[in-house]
Amino acid sequence: MPTIMLAEDEPQTAQLIQFKLKQAGFAVVHATDGEQALTLVAAARPDLIILDGLMPVFDGFEVLRRIKEDPRHRHIPVIMLTARSRDKDVVSGLELGAADYMVKPFSPSELLARVRKVLGPAAEPKVGEAAR
Repeated sequence: MPTIMLAEDEPQTAQLIQFKLKQAGFAVVHATDGEQALTLVAAARPDLIILDGLMPVFDGFEVLRRIKEDPRHRHIPVIMLTARSRDKDVVSGLELGAADYMVKPFSPSELLARVRKVLGPAAEPKVGEAAR
């Protein structure tokens, strides 16, 4: 089962996303600020990262920049999920290396569809995992 790291400081949003991802069969690890997100990337080695743009300590754009500069982690796809909706923010996120960019408020179903698209075949449960 793929592991997704969620970096989101807003408790209700984090709870909703975690519930939907776990319900869909993903393992989820959660960071509540940018510093914790960078530590957790190294420890959890997630298959995908969902990254809030506005977090304490380091914002999501700085976290994304650091992840993509690190040869150990640059291959991990990142979906930015943020209230920052200006064109320059979207362009900045994509230019920094985000695989996708979603603006809050968001549809949990759409987020799940984007997660599956970005992960591709890795999003499918392996034989024997579907029943778990």
